[in-house]
Parts: sequence; structure tokens; C-alpha cells
Amino acid sequence: MSRVMVIDALNQFLRNYIVDPSLSKNGQPIGGAKGFLKSLQKLTREIKPDEIVIVWDGAYGSRKRKSINKNYKEGRKPVRLNRNVRNLTEDQELQNKVWQQLRVIEYLNELPVIQLKYDQVEADDVISFVTQYSKYDGWQKVIVSADKDFFQLCDNETVVFRPIQKEIMSTKSIVQKFNIHPTNFALARAIVGDNSDNLVGVKGVGLPTVAKRLPFLAEGKYYTIDDVIGYCKEAEENIKAYSNIIEQEDLIKENYSIMQLYAPLLSAITKRHVQNVLTNFVPEFNKTGLLKLLISDGAAEYNWNELFVRFRKIIADTKKTG
Repeated sequence: MSRVMVIDALNQFLRNYIVDPSLSKNGQPIGGAKGFLKSLQKLTREIKPDEIVIVWDGAYGSRKRKSINKNYKEGRKPVRLNRNVRNLTEDQELQNKVWQQLRVIEYLNELPVIQLKYDQVEADDVISFVTQYSKYDGWQKVIVSADKDFFQLCDNETVVFRPIQKEIMSTKSIVQKFNIHPTNFALARAIVGDNSDNLVGVKGVGLPTVAKRLPFLAEGKYYTIDDVIGYCKEAEENIKAYSNIIEQEDLIKENYSIMQLYAPLLSAITKRHVQNVLTNFVPEFNKTGLLKLLISDGAAEYNWNELFVRFRKIIADTKKTG
């Protein structure tokens, strides 16, 4: 079975940006960019993908969901380095972070990978569309992200690899851990809410309560909010969780419209563009161009051989099957 690795790029970048202490030749932080490439090397070694798709959040990517709930992702603190570097001011640190992210994109432009980024579009929606695209029918899809939102996309061909936790989440492991099937995971999360996205849930109801009081959500059948409300209304037991869910039906519907990825929030134009990029992709590897960038950043001394070998294999295999 062929395998495509789909990376939540900003999630991966920020993880490295925070903790990797690497400095460039001029003494500026470079850990986000260098660490991203190091992580990519490790991922290609462990996952052995035949194709790599890297997806970034676009500018104003949250706009569509903010139009549903203005509080979506409000109150998030800026991601900061976990250390002081030459007494950088907060503004200088922000400028450096932006530069590092752009540098990663420059690195990746020299590699045989697909990069996707669209204004006013969140990476989550593009990743969902990629995993559902017909080109990858019969492929194993490995989503690389720490974000639980992607659990809802798991099926017989799709898993989520969480690098920090070092775990692979599949349909089986999600049901075992949460007693909730991926098909119903967005619905369960809509009831519970998501603090990281500033989405309030039903008071007093967490995932364990959802699993206990709505046990049918562990089934591989798609259930709706109406099914949940109907079940709560018909329950013979006088349980507070049921009454709270009934009272908060509108909140649950709003959360679900924001959290569900089964039908990604993409325009027809964006969908066509993603399809064209994925369908017509021809992998190219400019090793010299990449090394020039790494040398200028003081990152060429790291042993990148594993990464280079994997990329050469991807290109060779593509030529065989192409």
C-alpha cells in the first residue's frame, strides 16, 4: 500500500520554534526552521512516505469560523521562545518567528514535497480535503499533528501520528481510549467544547461523560445532533447531563459547524486548485539549492543524509510508476 504523509505545518513549526535552541551565523534563533527539517527527516525515516503534503494555515485563516463565533481562537497568547536570546525585544522575536517560518517554506521549495497554503483557509480544512481526495483512495494517509481535531478523520486508511505523544491514533485506538468512534468525534467535541480554540461546551460535560451517557457514539454509525437531543429527551433517568445538553442544543450546533472537518470549509475554486496541485505533482529535489540555504543559516553541519536518501527514493519510485 502506498503511503502519503500529510503534515500540519504550523503545528510542527511552532513545536520546534519553542524548544530548539539553534542559532544562525549571526546569532539569531533558527531552531524553528532547522528543527522543522530535522523533524521531517525523522518522520520520513519512521513513516517512510511515498508522497509528502505539507499544509500551512493561510493569512486570516480563522475568518470563516470567526464569522460563526467571534470568540473563536480569541485570547490565545502569542507563541514565545522558552528562553532569552540576546535580550530580543518582543517585536524582534516576532519578526524572527515570521522570518523562520518563511525560511522553512524556502527550504521546502527545494524538496520533492507538496506545499499548500491559501488565504482565509485553515490548514485543517485542506488536510481533510487531501485525505478524502480520490487520488489517495487505497493509500494509507498519515496525518502528522498533535491536534485532536483530526481524530474525526480516522478511518480504515487514515491515522493520526502525534509526534509529541509519540503515538499513532487509529479508529481502533480512539474507540479504545475515548469510547467514541471517529465518525462521531466532532459531535462529541461539539458537546464538550474546546478550550484551546476558546469554544465553550455544555456545562459539566466532558468526554468521559459523553462516552458514559451517550454510549451509542462508540458505534461506527454517523449520528446527528438531533439523534443526541432525542436520546436525551427519551432517557428515563433524571440526569443533569441530559438536561444540560438539551438546554444547550444551539451551542452544540454552533460548535459542530466550527469543529467538523468531514465537509471542509473550502470554496470550489480552492478545491479545484488543490486537486490540480495533487494530480499534477512531479517531485523535484534541488539538493544544491537547499544546501546553499542551510550553509547561509549555519545549519549545514547537521547530518541530512537520511533525508536526502529518502527524497531520492521518492523521485526514483515516482519515475518507475509514472
